[in-house]
Amino acid sequence: MNTILVTGGLGFIGSNFVRMLLAKNLHDLVINLDKQTYAGNPENLQEFEGSEKYKFIKADICDQEAVAEVLSQYQVDAVVNFAAESHVDRSIDGPEPFVQTNVVGTLRLLEATKDYLSNIATEKKESFRFLHVSTDEVYGSLGFSDPAFSESTPYAPNSPYSASKASADHLVRAYHHTFGLPVLTTNCSNNYGPYQFPEKLVPLMILNACEGKNLPIYGDGSNIRDWLHVEDHCTGILAVLEKGRVGETYCIGGASEKTNLEVLDSLCQILDKLHPSGAPHSQLKTFVKDRPGHDHRYAIDFTKIQIELGWVPSYTFDDGMKQTVDWYINHQEWCSNVTSGKYQRERLGAS
Repeated sequence: MNTILVTGGLGFIGSNFVRMLLAKNLHDLVINLDKQTYAGNPENLQEFEGSEKYKFIKADICDQEAVAEVLSQYQVDAVVNFAAESHVDRSIDGPEPFVQTNVVGTLRLLEATKDYLSNIATEKKESFRFLHVSTDEVYGSLGFSDPAFSESTPYAPNSPYSASKASADHLVRAYHHTFGLPVLTTNCSNNYGPYQFPEKLVPLMILNACEGKNLPIYGDGSNIRDWLHVEDHCTGILAVLEKGRVGETYCIGGASEKTNLEVLDSLCQILDKLHPSGAPHSQLKTFVKDRPGHDHRYAIDFTKIQIELGWVPSYTFDDGMKQTVDWYINHQEWCSNVTSGKYQRERLGAS
């Protein structure tokens, strides 16, 4: 694949994916198309500006004409779609942007891709791939003893965010079965790691703890998530892109089920060692009103990608969290810059 188009490549997962692609030197050109919303940070990939192998284009995936122009001009060989509104709490405060970007945007991207494929050579068309990045939240919520989510789990989204992603997933599937688009879909568990916007649990807790601020825990902290380091997620996506079967879905998980309280306790222990001036950080824990409709448990069974593509996560939960805490402590300027705008780490989605 000589030219790859990454949408949403200034965001958390997208920028880590672009960084990995450029480090591996797998493509002649990596194009990053991003609307540059609040969570799309140019600093994430600043070091690659001017590289002949990287091109940033400011555009919205809802702008089908702009996407079509990029596909045609650069004769793109693959599309990886990260572009999305992704924070559940924000979707509770205002669902419409989630429908617009996640549903309508995906539709426009699929339409532009369909038109593009109808006008390129057969050989190029056969090797082309459209990979759609999604979430385990489309599957709903699990009980304590329920088996983990897998590719055969029925969809049961419970938040406006997960409903919008489920809709996008269905559109991608439909464009494969109806129009023959060579699509792939991945559904991942909770990501953490460098460059994550601090509205999410892990970076929010790290930054608050470093400043001696309260560490808010929803409800009683018993909600369970499977935690996946973003670098592992990126290698999983690449494995699917390179070796996945067209039309298939692959679940990508971290084999690290933890309650939110366990995650916070782990972060506090790491911070006590790496940022001892505020120790013990556990004294900052504060229980707050739970999120409306808060799913209790997510878990991922990644047997399919492991057996078919040979992928497994490389980070343990403890090692991944240590690396993440260390990164945020040593990138205070980045943290300050991303929290200097409208978002000041206030509570979202409390309505």
